[in-house]
Amino acid sequence: MDADGVLQGEDMEGSWMLLSWFASFIMVFGGTLPYVPQFQDIQKTSNTEGFSTRVCLVLLIANILRIFFWIGKQFELTLLLQSVVMILTMFAMLHLCCTVQNTNRVSTKQHRLSDLNLHYFWQWSAFEDYLLFCFGFTVLCAVVTLLLLDSAVFVETLGSLAVVFEAMLGLPQLLQNLHNRSTKGMSVKMVLLWTAGDVFKTTYFVLNESPAQFWVCGSVQILIDVAILLQVLVYNQDTRVKLG
Repeated sequence: MDADGVLQGEDMEGSWMLLSWFASFIMVFGGTLPYVPQFQDIQKTSNTEGFSTRVCLVLLIANILRIFFWIGKQFELTLLLQSVVMILTMFAMLHLCCTVQNTNRVSTKQHRLSDLNLHYFWQWSAFEDYLLFCFGFTVLCAVVTLLLLDSAVFVETLGSLAVVFEAMLGLPQLLQNLHNRSTKGMSVKMVLLWTAGDVFKTTYFVLNESPAQFWVCGSVQILIDVAILLQVLVYNQDTRVKLG
């Protein structure tokens, strides 16, 4: 092979490496982008009613489980970093929601984790309660993982649970929209970015031959995203009809 051929080969290899690094960067931080417009909408309107904080619950559980899955079966480091970034993002969303809700609260009655009232599960008044719940869940996962780490069945089950929860990401929002019969207060940009991100990451999982649980999860998420976008069309049409 001549010198030009060697240089072209090196250039091609460098380009692919750069592309790979860029894709990994998008995977790590891209998942947080959909929450930027929702975060801004909540700040602007001082209203959290259109956003389901159970989305945060689903993502926190999914990503905590994924971290322990990584301990048992070390897949791409990119996906581990993605989980850490997503957990921090969900805490930021919950902190904002708690702040806004406490500012708008008329009643002095507060709901705390220590009340052990299932009716108000994940509707606590203090951000610290969400942190405490996640800390307790993490400790429980750590103990169980330590005891069963040598079991391949347990590790695979852990991975499956992680992706099942993540696949249900949009379900709380879908159900809240159904309950409200409206998508008012929900950022459509967030859902569009969910859809784009889910298509991207599902393709990433397939091309990188990630565990099957990941691309199955991505496919389910895409279907739920599409359902939420259909809600936007249906409820907006209902609003126009009511207004005449």
